[in-house]
This record gives sequence, C-alpha cells and structure tokens, in this order.
Amino acid sequence: MRYYIIAGERSGDLHASNLIKQLRKQDPEAEIRGWGGDMMQEAGMHLVKHYQEMAFMGFAEAAANFFKILGFLRECKSDIAAFKPDVVILVDYAGFNMRVASYAKERGLKVFYYISPKLWAWNQGRVHKIKKLVDRMFVIMPFEEDFYARFDYKVDYIGNPVSDSVNDHVVTPDFRNRNRLLNNKPIIAILPGSRKQEIESMLHVMLSVLPSFRDYQFVVAGVSNFSKEYYEQYNKDSNIKIIYDQTYDLLAHAKAALVTSGTATLETALFDVPQVVCYKTSSISYAIGKRVIKVPYISLVNLIADKPIVTELIQDDFTPKKIVAELKNILFDNYAIKKQKEGYALVKQKIGEHRTAERAAELMVGYLRQG
Repeated sequence: MRYYIIAGERSGDLHASNLIKQLRKQDPEAEIRGWGGDMMQEAGMHLVKHYQEMAFMGFAEAAANFFKILGFLRECKSDIAAFKPDVVILVDYAGFNMRVASYAKERGLKVFYYISPKLWAWNQGRVHKIKKLVDRMFVIMPFEEDFYARFDYKVDYIGNPVSDSVNDHVVTPDFRNRNRLLNNKPIIAILPGSRKQEIESMLHVMLSVLPSFRDYQFVVAGVSNFSKEYYEQYNKDSNIKIIYDQTYDLLAHAKAALVTSGTATLETALFDVPQVVCYKTSSISYAIGKRVIKVPYISLVNLIADKPIVTELIQDDFTPKKIVAELKNILFDNYAIKKQKEGYALVKQKIGEHRTAERAAELMVGYLRQG
C-alpha cells in the first residue's frame, strides 16, 4: 500500500519515523512518501519537504508567513494527487494538516491522524470538523479518549511514544568524558526548544542565571539542524557547554533542568529530573493565545496530571529573577523535589506502558485491509 505522511516539527519527525519502521514491518511492500525530517527519511520515507522550512511558531508568526504557507499547501496537494496514496497520515501540526485533511477527503482518500491536534486546549468546536474529515484518530494523551467521547467520536488510545522512546533509550556510559564535561560539578540541563524562534526567545534568558549557580555546569541541548556557530553566539561563559542530539543522555545525567514548554517537558519528567517550564512568544501571539486557550496549564506534565506538578514561567513571569528562585527551589528544597517526583510518578501511571508505534501500525494496516 501507499502511505503519505506529514509531520511539521522535530518531535513529529521522531514519532513518525518510529511509525514508518513499524508500518514497514506490517506491510513489507509499503511505499511511503511525505513531508517531515531526517529521521523519517532514514526510516525509509521519500522526503519531499523538510519541516525546517515550515517551522512557524505562534499566531502572529503564522499570519506573517500566510502566503508562504499557502504555497506549501499547493505544493503538498499537488504531490498527494500525483502519488495517489491509499491513506494520508497526519502527525499533529494542526494548522497545516487540517487543510490537507480537507483536500484528501475531497479526493476520496482515507485520512488517519497520528497524534491528535490539541483541540482540547483551544477551539474545541473543531472536533466536528475532525469527525467529518478524519477516518481514524490515534491519540497519545490518556485524557483524549474521554475528551473525544464527549463529542461521540471513537478514537484509539495507543499510549505515548515519548514513554516508549525514553524506556528504550540506553544511556551512554562515557557521556561526560565524550563531551568533556566536568565530573565534579552537577549538571543543569537547558532545553531551549528545536525551532529558531523558540531558541531566540528563550536561550539567552535561561543562560542569564548562570552567575547564581557557579557550582553547577550548564549544558545546552542543541540540535544539529542549526550550526555550531549559531549556538555559539549564546556561549559567552566557560561554564556553558553545548552538545548536539544527545538530549536523553543529558537528561539521564542532569540534576535539574530549564525546559521550553513542549514535548521536552514530558521527556524530562519521564527521566525523573526536576524542572522549571519556560515559555515566551511575541506579545501579539500571547494576547491571542490567552483569549482562545481553554486549559489551565501549558506543560504536558501538568496537563496529564491535571494539577500543578511543575512551575510554569510564562511570558512576563519568564524573568531571570524568577528562574533563579524556582531553580533554587528544585535544587535545594527537598520537599519541593519530593513533591515534583511524586507528581512524575502519577504522570507515568496515567500514561501506562505501551508499544505505541507498533500498536498504531497494526491498527492502521488492519483498518486499511478491512477497507
């Protein structure tokens, strides 16, 4: 069978790559084409467009690139029409992918959604559109099944791929030596995100607190999509180290972490690392977001636990002074550390243990073969 897959960011690239591997096991003759990243390509997909070209963050930024996004949509639709897939598989990235879903449905194509758009966070009325356009929805948050059931829409909860990735990770034993990290200083991990807009909004503020923690070494989780020169502009202190594509090893060795809101907050929790969640976007995007977002938290950890497990420093609260105070809290206050780790245990319990990509591939191929 022919599969067309679209992921629009780094985490989607990772999860879609694992799905592609499992689809190939379930369907050895699978032809897979789509938009995504290096990991999807390495897993065996013919890559048409890299997600880096489409990484727009926030309402205002997306609006500013409106015509560019329209051009991408035209290109994507044309490629789908030429490929004639048996199914279009969409991975999160709702703004773009819902438009693709509408086009695919018009052409009579099957549409599967792997990793639901965050409809529960804002614009819940879009569930009615999902019901019309998406044949099968595969969700990875334990609360999403109940959310969709309220709209009489049956979905498949397949576990969370982040949990699988963390559980499968084998820690590099010589991680410190390989990266020339000091053995006598605990590590504070800095996870500034994987998109340029995130890094430029977050990283310099995160690193500004370093003088308050001279007994620690700050290690930035870089991604190789950006050059070393790009990251080095933020490296003005000998106590900062930047490493690339080793986030899980970094978390496995970290004492605490400053984390940009996103998938990384859940990864940090699953590694049991105390964290402060940080987020800042443009003033316009934040003002719009405040009006439309329907949930009380932004971090996946708090959303899954349904209570405040980790501190979220958002927009005007994201200041060096508040970062220092919260970081000291999770480094030196044993009660605060204990409460956060108890919260992490609750999150792990709610997620459960699954083979997410394998289960998703089994269901997808099964549904397609049923017609």
